Amino acid sequence: MNGTCSAPSWPPWLQHTFLIYSGSLLVLGLMLNGLALWVFCRRMPQWTETRVYMANLAGADLCLLCSLPFMLLSLQHTSDTPLCQLSQGVYLANRYMSISLVTAISVDRYVALRHPLRARGLRSPRQAAALCAALWGLVLGSLVVRWRLGLQEGGFCFRNQARQDFSSTTFSLLGFYLPLAVLVFCSLQVVTALAQRPASEVWQAEATRRAARMVWANLIVFVVCFLPLHVVLTAQMAVGPLSCALRKAFSHALAITSRLSDANCCLDAVCYYYMAKDFQDASALPTPPSAQAHKSQDSLSLTIT
Repeated sequence: MNGTCSAPSWPPWLQHTFLIYSGSLLVLGLMLNGLALWVFCRRMPQWTETRVYMANLAGADLCLLCSLPFMLLSLQHTSDTPLCQLSQGVYLANRYMSISLVTAISVDRYVALRHPLRARGLRSPRQAAALCAALWGLVLGSLVVRWRLGLQEGGFCFRNQARQDFSSTTFSLLGFYLPLAVLVFCSLQVVTALAQRPASEVWQAEATRRAARMVWANLIVFVVCFLPLHVVLTAQMAVGPLSCALRKAFSHALAITSRLSDANCCLDAVCYYYMAKDFQDASALPTPPSAQAHKSQDSLSLTIT
């Protein structure tokens, strides 16, 4: 890597566009996730598995949004500073915590619909809370390891001219591709299970279709927001040592795809409201006799009131 390579620059109009986009995302995301967190914690009478996951997801998205202005400000520096290490650490931790929680919600749906008898022992609000605590510990622990390895490789912060990126990129790729594989598998299984549920009435068939569309929507939002960023990271890792021109090109690509991934904070909040109603309707459909033996606190019947 060329340590004398100048930092990449943006045209003024594009800098203004990024500023407007990030500001709008921050205001909208804080309002939506703040409202969602208030509803989950104050307005809902009973904790369910999905309520636990969604409350943690809203909290993670709020933390990411709160760190966003400081993280963007820290990008003006090309060396590790306390501001960049703290803000970018909080930003990364909550990005991958969001990814982990979306995956956990998908697994929870899969267990509820595909293994209803086992769900009695596998699913409960307390177990969901324990899993969330474990995920927070895993994400924060991996971030500490990533920070220490980053310092050994020249720097932790995104714009540090001396950083080598191998360990940081490896953590990012594992933190995305493994959850993506689980999410795709569980989503396909849930859609298949919904399609197999009997529907004797028109409204039942429509409820199933709406629930299936929500599963697809969640998967598409996840892929659209996070896949481009990690494809760029994969390409950067595959190319190896970068020339100055390639370094600037990847820096631009990472900046654009990172802003795209930030939009997930707002889209998650939109999904909260639709997910609850659609899965409440779908879970009211007739179930096979074997499934009727199990009546759990089904997170698919979650309602926001």
